[in-house]
Amino acid sequence: MKKKVIVIVIVIVFLVLFVPIPMHLKDGGTVEYKALTYKVSKIHRTNPHSLTGYEDGIVVEVFGIKVYEKINKHMDYLD
Repeated sequence: MKKKVIVIVIVIVFLVLFVPIPMHLKDGGTVEYKALTYKVSKIHRTNPHSLTGYEDGIVVEVFGIKVYEKINKHMDYLD
């Protein structure tokens, strides 16, 4: 009985730490998937200085430290 309770508590802790909650930002279409231990952001935001009008990419953070970032900024400025 005690082992069952410990296993259930461990499963609940892992679910809380690692199951992400999607959040839709109002910056042009960015979606952030946040859990307590990590955050993944699928960037799609408006950029008035670019030729296409937006920038897109992905950012991954683990414990608040950025471990991966690739953002295409489409920096062909309009004149």
